[in-house]
Amino acid sequence: MEYGHGGDIYTYKDMLDFSVNVNPLGPSERVIEAAKRGVERAAVYPDSRCRELRKALSEKKGIPAEQFLIGNGAADLFFSLALAEKPKRAVIPVPAFSEYEQALKTVGCSIHEYTLRQEEQFRLKEDFLDCLTEETDMIFLCSPSNPAGQTIDRGILCRIADRCEEKRIRLVVDECFVDFLEDPSGHTMEKLTERYPCLFVVQAFTKIHAVPGLRLGYGITSDTELLERMFKVRQPWSVSAPAQEAGIAALEDGDRVCAARELVCRERPRMEKALQDMGIEVIPSEANFILMYSIRDLFSRLKDRGILIRDCSNYSGLGTGWYRIAVRRKEENDRILEELRKICRMEKCDPEDEEKSADRKIKTTGKAKWEEETQWQSRS
Repeated sequence: MEYGHGGDIYTYKDMLDFSVNVNPLGPSERVIEAAKRGVERAAVYPDSRCRELRKALSEKKGIPAEQFLIGNGAADLFFSLALAEKPKRAVIPVPAFSEYEQALKTVGCSIHEYTLRQEEQFRLKEDFLDCLTEETDMIFLCSPSNPAGQTIDRGILCRIADRCEEKRIRLVVDECFVDFLEDPSGHTMEKLTERYPCLFVVQAFTKIHAVPGLRLGYGITSDTELLERMFKVRQPWSVSAPAQEAGIAALEDGDRVCAARELVCRERPRMEKALQDMGIEVIPSEANFILMYSIRDLFSRLKDRGILIRDCSNYSGLGTGWYRIAVRRKEENDRILEELRKICRMEKCDPEDEEKSADRKIKTTGKAKWEEETQWQSRS
């Protein structure tokens, strides 16, 4: 079984890991101690309804507790949702997190890919509404998106939700990175779940609280009948006692979340500029990671220097040469930038590399647009 995600520190041991995009400050002591208390309850089954955690989330967010479903990470919820709904046709904007497609394939769903455009920084635009027809049962969106780090305009999201209500389409919005935004409240759809019963918002403790090893995510929807159907198709004890305890404690980590957000918002622009100065193509991000393109094999080059990054060649809509790096602490970011400078100085592009770059641009922008740009440049 091939592993197609970041964070594969078991294959690549003793590496500085830029491939996984979690809080660079790591989990708090409060969360670690709470997880330990959960381990002390290993002799009893965990609460299959996660009542205390749902109550804590309700108090934190001002949303009724019965509108939450806790999962073994966000991916667990995607699979449970597919099993509960059994959609026949779904739409996914790509590039996107591969678990959307994998979850849908478990129920034999036909998947239509809506290809986001590089020249628009892989940002979802208004014309996506044209994909939402009577034949569509479910759509998966991600804001900010993975791997490009782009938010979806709030107005467009609401128009999509209106269309989904009209067409009875299940709208899944993955917000696992929303807390890294400068203004999360201005982008999250969580409070609009009451207005849109079709809407299913997914968030997670995994990224912002740096606990991927504990596996903890949650879905929010006002469609309580859907939540009951999801509860019935999943295993009864999918969320462990340590994870539940850690989640309750994490909700008190407001200061740490703010500190991580400030660190990311300070370091990310600095890293993007440094990468661009090296001649590496960068998709400006709003999240805690950066999508970039290089002709050079940066994965292998950095691996040889003890640094692991995410090779994005297996993302639909991308391909060879695309990479994602996390935003970490300043000293760690300085290290990867310095290693990249060394690689770029050592390996100057030759004419063959330039030809490969042109071929890639034709594929990503379209032949007609490329010819038009080339003719314009020759006239200038």
